[in-house]
Amino acid sequence: MCINCEDEGTQPLPQEIRRRTILKTGLGVVTAVGLGGLQCLTLAPHALAHTLDGAAPEIISCDEWGARPPSSSITVLNKKATKILVHHTAFPNVTDYSRDQAIKLAHDIQNLHMDTNGWVDTGQHFTVSRGGYITEGRHRSLEVLQTADRFVQSAHCPYLNQEAIGIENEGTYIDVLPPEALWNSLVDLCVYTCQQYGFGANVIFGHWNFQETDCPGIMFYSKFPQLRREVEAKLGQSMPERTWVDLRWGVRGDTVRALQYVLRAQGSDVVISGTYDDPTYQLVTAFQSAKGITPDGYTRNDTWEALVGTIRLDNQSQGDYVNAVQVILKRNGYDVTVNGQYDHATMKAVKQVQSLHLLPPTGKVDLNAWCAIIGGILSRG
Repeated sequence: MCINCEDEGTQPLPQEIRRRTILKTGLGVVTAVGLGGLQCLTLAPHALAHTLDGAAPEIISCDEWGARPPSSSITVLNKKATKILVHHTAFPNVTDYSRDQAIKLAHDIQNLHMDTNGWVDTGQHFTVSRGGYITEGRHRSLEVLQTADRFVQSAHCPYLNQEAIGIENEGTYIDVLPPEALWNSLVDLCVYTCQQYGFGANVIFGHWNFQETDCPGIMFYSKFPQLRREVEAKLGQSMPERTWVDLRWGVRGDTVRALQYVLRAQGSDVVISGTYDDPTYQLVTAFQSAKGITPDGYTRNDTWEALVGTIRLDNQSQGDYVNAVQVILKRNGYDVTVNGQYDHATMKAVKQVQSLHLLPPTGKVDLNAWCAIIGGILSRG
């Protein structure tokens, strides 16, 4: 049940904190902003490094940027990746968009991860600079991506390091959007990764879908529906109708809190801890058994849809189902209070999420709205 997916230690939370709280000099205090007009925002025009549609993007390898050798051997698993996790580095939003800055960034991250975190190498697989340059992070990541028949074990997200491609993006995107050059390269890298591994744009998630973190930032995350649509268009294939966040033992954060609120709304005495702990695992397993779902304790598509498939929320609703919606909306930067009351602020936020995902902005939570709010992916956005 509990698998240690961190390949550099058994204490993933402290390592996660260190990964994002060092080298933040000059950031100052960052304040979340209202998201009322978010769907109309555009990206900052600093397009310096570009890739070509339909071609493999240029990726600066570890050898090319002069990476240090790993402190021990890199683990390559005989399995394929299952998803892409997008991060921000939480470093300063520099105005140096050069290749030299991208290489400096790669060195800074590797030094942090090896010297401070004690990891064998850079934690993530790839990094995109604010100038749009892509560098290889962990050694062998580029080699393995080019064949896409294996997976380089990583250290960017506890409990997903044996399956998720980690892409760091230079900067902090809580109250600003990434530059256009970074965005374009991220799209191309996601397209290439999807092509190589044979999956669609519905595998692209944010770090905070699975962990207690501010990464990838409120503003950046708000553009993920657009990111998936652009990747989908370049791939030339449509996404499934709904793809939910697949939670499992050990993951943490507000997505887990939302699940726990839903379980409590259905009569369980689960503690709203935000950790997918033994009691949560056992409750999910029991629910799956009762519904004729394979009782593996994972909250995947079939389990989510059985949990909330018939639950509809509107301005007459109250209780833990509403709390489940509000805890995610609040984490995503909307001005709501987790109070169990489907008030005006909650309805307004639901409408904004529906608009971002190209859903009719009714302000009512149906199955598609549940999926979008929880952090899932819809075929229309």
